[in-house]
Formats: sequence, C-alpha cells, structure tokens
Amino acid sequence: MAPLRYSINLTLDGCCDHRTIEPDEELHRRAAATIARADALLFGRVTYGMMESAWRLSAGRPDWMADWMMPFAQTIDAAKKYVVSSTLTQVDWNAELVPVGKLEETVRELKRKSRTGLYVGGVKLPMALAELGLIDEYEFVVHPKVMGHGPALFAGMSKPLDLKLVDRLEYGSGAVAMRYVPRV
Repeated sequence: MAPLRYSINLTLDGCCDHRTIEPDEELHRRAAATIARADALLFGRVTYGMMESAWRLSAGRPDWMADWMMPFAQTIDAAKKYVVSSTLTQVDWNAELVPVGKLEETVRELKRKSRTGLYVGGVKLPMALAELGLIDEYEFVVHPKVMGHGPALFAGMSKPLDLKLVDRLEYGSGAVAMRYVPRV
C-alpha cells in the first residue's frame, strides 16, 4: 500500500493560516518536487478552492506570479486531485469529488492503487485522516514567525498523535521542515 503524506506550513506558535506565511523560491521548488512524486492530491473543499483560484493556469498566468513560481503552478495544475466535500456537487481542474461518508474507504482504495503515494494538504481534512490512522508521513514546515493568533493545527483532535522524527531540513529562510512517521 502506498503512503499518504501530509505537509503544512505553520509558524512557531502553531498558526497554520496560509496568509501568515510567504513561501519563497526554495520552498516552492521543494513543494513542486513533492507534488510531482505523488500519484494524486487530496484536498478538502477550502484547500481545493484556494489552490484552484491561485494555481489554475487555464486562464493564463496571473500578473502576480513570479517566474520562479511557474514550476509549482504547472505541477499542481497538472496533478490529479480528489476533493472531499459535503457541499460541493461538482469539481473540475483534473479533480474528482469524494463524498465525506466515503472518505475512509476511498482513501484506502486510492492507497492500494497508488504506485508512488498520495499527498494531502490543508487543515480539516488531514485531521479527519489522522483520526482514521490513514496518514503515513507528516511534514511540518515551521517558519520563524510568531503570530499570536489564527487557527492552530489539529485543534480539537480526539487523541494525541505519537510521532517519530525521521528527517529534518533547514531552509535558507530559517524555516525548518521536519518529517515524522507515526510510532507503532
């Protein structure tokens, strides 16, 4: 069974609001490489909407997009996506809709069929997947910033996650990516 990998950017105080972090070229390059290795991406409705509005290239390259952002944009634009939602009735952007009530069975089936693994981002969907024990790797990219507010990662989780550090990478920006696997 292929792994389901989760990655998220957050601040030192655990704020995971995407508006608080400004990823640089190095982070974008690594994120593009990570996404390119996955057979498909899993998104909740909110993350799907944010990513589609920012990175969908069918309408052309947005004025705000720097040259160094294009490899990430092209990679995520082309990636196969599965969107978990109880409110959306249809999706496009190379995506398929996954009903919330079929989350566990769908993800298990996708992991069985995958050759290289799946990738999930966001906040709410990963918490549901963690509660089901479906995430095989967690990557937290911690940025050297303290917000003092904002959504906290895994707030309201029903049980603790016991993780083992397996890799660590420091970025030139001062951000640190730490990769963990669940302890068994």
